Amino acid sequence: MNSTQKINILLIEDETEQRQILKSILIEQHYQVSDVGNGEQGIKLIQQQTFDIVISDWKLPGVDGVDVLNTLKQYSPLSSFILITAHGDASHAIATIRAGADDYLLKPFDKTTLLFTIKKQLYAQSVERENQTLKQQLKQRKQLVDIIGRSPLMNQLFQRIEKAAPTNATIMINGESGTGKELAARAIHQLSSRSNSAFIPVNCAAIPESLAESELFGVEKGAFTGATRNRPGVLEAANGGTIFLDEIGELPLLMQSKLLRFLQEGTINRVGSTAQQKLDVRVVSATNRNLILEIEKGNFREDLYYRLNVIPVTIPPLRNRPEDILPLIEHFIQQCCDENNILIRQLSKPAIKLLLSYHWPGNVRELKNIIERSVLLSSEEIISVEEISGLEFEKPNQSSSYLLPENGLNWEDHEKDCLLQSLAYCNNNKTQAAKLLGLNYKAFLYRLEKYSIC
Repeated sequence: MNSTQKINILLIEDETEQRQILKSILIEQHYQVSDVGNGEQGIKLIQQQTFDIVISDWKLPGVDGVDVLNTLKQYSPLSSFILITAHGDASHAIATIRAGADDYLLKPFDKTTLLFTIKKQLYAQSVERENQTLKQQLKQRKQLVDIIGRSPLMNQLFQRIEKAAPTNATIMINGESGTGKELAARAIHQLSSRSNSAFIPVNCAAIPESLAESELFGVEKGAFTGATRNRPGVLEAANGGTIFLDEIGELPLLMQSKLLRFLQEGTINRVGSTAQQKLDVRVVSATNRNLILEIEKGNFREDLYYRLNVIPVTIPPLRNRPEDILPLIEHFIQQCCDENNILIRQLSKPAIKLLLSYHWPGNVRELKNIIERSVLLSSEEIISVEEISGLEFEKPNQSSSYLLPENGLNWEDHEKDCLLQSLAYCNNNKTQAAKLLGLNYKAFLYRLEKYSIC
């Protein structure tokens, strides 16, 4: 501890003169001291408040030092216990150490010995607190274990998730298809205070528009033909926990309005009911669309966007973090072999080189599929480059990695989308975003101004 001002010490000593001397020494060092003359009073104080250190004589009227120690370990196991005993009773001190005491002082002892023993215990407590902090951090990182990455971009992602998760703010996860947005959402849930409650993932793109309202908000019996019972929606199912709305850009406009109302008021109405239900649900959404462009086109509500995007989290595409490819390969090989109870496979160097040279338009999902197929189809422990190249994935095109859509595109929309995505990937660092697009800085700024992008 850097300051002794907040350190509370309980001194239990039946000899009044000795107790007053020890108390004056401790107060002189700016410790806060409570002192009593017998074990019963000491035990009562331990049961009422917390002390950093308890210093107790072994021989006390009524209960002895061991009784005090047992009470301390029951009520305040992180506190330190220092036993005072006469030189001839050293065997009792050793027995007390075995029972859980942290240190002992043999009478007679001087001021220096007393203060050194106290500081030694305070240092041990600070080390223990640091160890607990490191264990907690390690536990959090284990909860992120399925999100593999050691690149700077992924470390930034981990830090953002760890900061955002403990809050109750809505979070929007941006990223291309296959980058692992649901994994990030699950990590946010696991690192939050809601981790013991439900995590409900919902693919908005898979819900038919006619069923969207009943799916989200539930149905009251008799609301329409076929509604033969009350059925809760996914928001009710997630009460107390987290709902993950994947592909939020696919939600119909009417449902966007109803979702906005829920975010504003925290209440829902089942279809066919006027009764309001109050819910406590943390909303995490995800999209691979550029919602700013969707807002301009009238496909997405601007007010809903800002409600959902309180804390933005962006998952970088795999092509922007090539240093993560090898760890991902190793992880997926191990996972596939464990799940299918087969011997661990390895990739040949040419096979690894081929995978490292690929641009991965399908991101981590595509890499996982390639690895699983190669492991399951190979009959050898070493997977050759021929086996990899024979799988169904697009080989790198040296002339261009971009395929023009068959129905063409709107160039200005496409250019603006590229600018916005580059800024999102680089956390609005314009220098990095310009490099990402292969533009010089002035040309990049010119295009930002052209499309009124701040």
